[in-house]
Amino acid sequence: MIETTGLSKVYGDTHALDGVDLNVPAGAVYGLVGPNGAGKTTLLGILAGLRRATTGAVAIATTRVGVLPDTPLFDSWLTGREVVDLALFMTTGEHDEDRVTTMLDDAGIGEAADRAVGGYSRGMLQRLGIAASLVADPELVLLDEPCSALDPLGRREVLDLIARMRGSATVVFSSHILADVQEVCDTVGILRQGRLVFEGGLHELLVGKAQPRYVVRLRPPLEPVVASLAAADWIDDVEMVGPEQIRVGAGNLDLLETRLLPALTAADAHVVSLSPEAPSLEDVFLEVVS
Repeated sequence: MIETTGLSKVYGDTHALDGVDLNVPAGAVYGLVGPNGAGKTTLLGILAGLRRATTGAVAIATTRVGVLPDTPLFDSWLTGREVVDLALFMTTGEHDEDRVTTMLDDAGIGEAADRAVGGYSRGMLQRLGIAASLVADPELVLLDEPCSALDPLGRREVLDLIARMRGSATVVFSSHILADVQEVCDTVGILRQGRLVFEGGLHELLVGKAQPRYVVRLRPPLEPVVASLAAADWIDDVEMVGPEQIRVGAGNLDLLETRLLPALTAADAHVVSLSPEAPSLEDVFLEVVS
């Protein structure tokens, strides 16, 4: 759906983007993550046609594109219903009251649809922006921080909405909430200082990057066991994560699988359970950008 080649954006002496080769499969939910200032908003702006690249090329396989900026703003005298209806008309040249109503309900602002948006809260404006960007049934959806300013219920509704689009539309969204990206995305791109330092499937990222760890549940006392394991030269880190749990990390999974249990036995540990810890996107993200 999207392919960029050597995409760069320069502001004076600052390289906001530096040679980005992006490849977004059709039908994917693509999560774009990176530290503040990594270039996420600049990249989405170029893909949306709102900014021009300094060098490089962009190829997008559709003209049916819905865009949500990071801070959506609307004329304050319009009602929510009028905003979404106008977005539909400007895109398709048609009015469809049922479609507008459905989209407002899906975004969670159906009850406020006939109020002037000048009285909307920040979270309500975010929901309205989502409704306006999706009402024309786009094939490509670009969302810049779609869950910002939303309460937990609003985040849940938006994430469910994004997940439902998988396969029927291609979604690219940036977020600093890594748990959201891990929950709904199948493909991830990590930007760091304007460079794309990783792009691929979420499973590939989680399996291939984070340090292997095991979580061990023990009978107290835990302190002697922690001290014994910490003295082992093949263990990178060991910490207590609860009154009866410790987390143990090593350089590779083979070491943990073959040497952890004997080390626990040697420490006279009373083991209740032993299981590998699935890496989180946050763990991997910190590892990749460090």
